[in-house]
Amino acid sequence: MNHASNAGTKALVIRSIEGTLTTGDFLIKPLLKGDHMSLLEVHLQPGVASATHGHAHESLIYVVRGRLRTTIGSEVTLLGPGDAGRHPANVAHSVEALEETIFVEIKSPAPDTGAVLASGPAGD
Repeated sequence: MNHASNAGTKALVIRSIEGTLTTGDFLIKPLLKGDHMSLLEVHLQPGVASATHGHAHESLIYVVRGRLRTTIGSEVTLLGPGDAGRHPANVAHSVEALEETIFVEIKSPAPDTGAVLASGPAGD
């Protein structure tokens, strides 16, 4: 697939990331998966957070709306609209929405999203 329609992509409710439970629901729209990367849109309500986790892929995030606290190792950074951050491969990190937040995430290399996609569409 070389293109995607945001309106035509269903959000998936994610309650665990890399085997760790989240605080609240991550609504994730898997927009595109290429040979070496994947593109996701993530919606979070205030207070929703991932547990500290790590993975073999690198992630880049871009905040579209809202405010996000990201912790990478012992470094805490606050990101707002237009800000970007990087979660290096194999480094413990977490994210927490400080208000209603939408961010875009690029993962490379593209991870196997089978376990993530098994969570089902929003509302299920």
